[in-house]
Parts: sequence; structure tokens; C-alpha cells
Amino acid sequence: MKLEVGHQAPDFQLPDSQGEVRKLSDYAGQTIVLYFYPKDDTPGCTKEACSFRDSYQEFKAAGVEVVGISPDSTKSHSKFAQKYELPFTLLADPDHQVCESYGVWGLKKYMGREYNGVYRTTFVIGPDGKIKQIFENVKPTDHSLEVLEAVKA
Repeated sequence: MKLEVGHQAPDFQLPDSQGEVRKLSDYAGQTIVLYFYPKDDTPGCTKEACSFRDSYQEFKAAGVEVVGISPDSTKSHSKFAQKYELPFTLLADPDHQVCESYGVWGLKKYMGREYNGVYRTTFVIGPDGKIKQIFENVKPTDHSLEVLEAVKA
């Protein structure tokens, strides 16, 4: 079933860059921006992460937490977060089970090649755990400003 605005966001348990297990339910009562991205330290994903980093204080001021999820390892996330001074949580989903539960894992095509991967997608989840907004086919540059505008509205 495809997730839609108004649906309950699927809970999950994933390790962060320090190996600490985080759950969606840990964020109950607050708005969360959950963004899915394909791979640490690649051009588009770095632009997107740095965009969220650069507007992170505005998200915090609005009472919003930012969390990124990709299939990369906790070690990869740790290096990525340190290299770019990312102040928000990155979660490792190497088995892509959470990506699948959010409907952001599937067949992709690039330069004539087909492979399974993450569709760059962002979910805004309200304090009640319901999906408030979905951004699909995200353009990495300045995406955070689009999301920030939406959560402030």
C-alpha cells in the first residue's frame, strides 16, 4: 500500500551513526522531517544534506526534528556526518526494510542500467504520527527550504 497524507507513518527501529537504536516513536509529540536519500557522500546527497544542515537552526526554532535515512552503514553515516558537520540524525537501513515500508525502494534506471535503490523522498510527520506532507522526486539543492516553508505554513 502506498503511503499518503493522513496515513499513520510506519514505526521503525534503526541504528544511528553512533550505533544507538532510534525509533519513530521516540519523536512522538513533535513534528519530524524524515528524508530518504540514496547514498552518503555523493554529489546530490551531499547537496541535500548540507541544505538541511544550513537551515537546521530554523527547523529547530520551528520545533521540527530532521532525520535522514539511507541504506548506508552506521560507519558510513558517521564519516559523512563528521565530514560535513551534519547536526541531525542519520539512520542506517542496510536491509532497506524501512525504505520499503515507506515505499521509497524500487527499480531505478541510470545510464541504461537498472538497479534497486532509494527514491529521494521526504515525509513530514506530525506530532500525532500521521503523515502531513510527502515530497517525491526531490531536487537536492535547496530542498530543505521547500520543506521548511511547508512546516512553517
